[in-house]
Amino acid sequence: MNLQQPIARDIGFRMRALIVVPTYNEAENIVPFLERLLATDAGMPFDVLIVDDNSPDGTGDLVDRIAGRDERVKVLHRPAKEGLGSAYRAGFRWALEGDWDLILEMDADFSHDVAYLPRFIEAARDADLIIGSRYVRGVCVVNWPMSRLLLSYFANIYARLVTGMPVADATGGFKCFRREVLETIDFARIRSEGYAFQIEMNFKAWKHGWRLREIPIVFTDRHEGSSKMSKAIVREAIWMVWRLRLDALWAACVGRAPKSRATIRRSLDG
Repeated sequence: MNLQQPIARDIGFRMRALIVVPTYNEAENIVPFLERLLATDAGMPFDVLIVDDNSPDGTGDLVDRIAGRDERVKVLHRPAKEGLGSAYRAGFRWALEGDWDLILEMDADFSHDVAYLPRFIEAARDADLIIGSRYVRGVCVVNWPMSRLLLSYFANIYARLVTGMPVADATGGFKCFRREVLETIDFARIRSEGYAFQIEMNFKAWKHGWRLREIPIVFTDRHEGSSKMSKAIVREAIWMVWRLRLDALWAACVGRAPKSRATIRRSLDG
């Protein structure tokens, strides 16, 4: 089925997407990952932005070589490791300087299957933020130790209970934003750096009234390299959800609630 014409007609995009991929020490994965990604028919033309935090294993150099052969691959070199949230904020700002209509995010370690990309594009017909969800239909995680799985599963329940956000997998990092969603988020006010960044971005989009949709994915733990999870990342997420809730309550009390989606769309349309 040719998805390009229906998508163009239904949502009026110019049919361009950018996939933002943060990397730090992914030399074992990055070449085969990019080869598989670039060979994928996502349903619309796309480019890839690798945001590399000066990986000491040479990940950035490997990407530079690929970018020299394929103009679809872009590289944003950063001077040091500054956190997942910081990398995505830099990538999103870079994306908004161009004219991409959909901005996606995913990992380079094969935990996110590129075969799902057409489903994200299809879901963008009637949603503004699409989340690849490990938990929207049971538990769809492969090769995680039970301790890690339980931590992730109950962390998402905790985030949902504290914030009230109707998302089963708020910490998932396989996502697709319509450009307008990112244009309405003040990145200077996004303060989380670890996996809490995903919760915070979802929460901001939800509070602005953008349409969130979860699509089921199977998450497979990385085969090469090491996980970036740490106790500091867990602690950040525990406290950050309460900050989000309190900030939202305060904004409502002082009359500074986010603009509605309809108001934002009218503003963007001029």
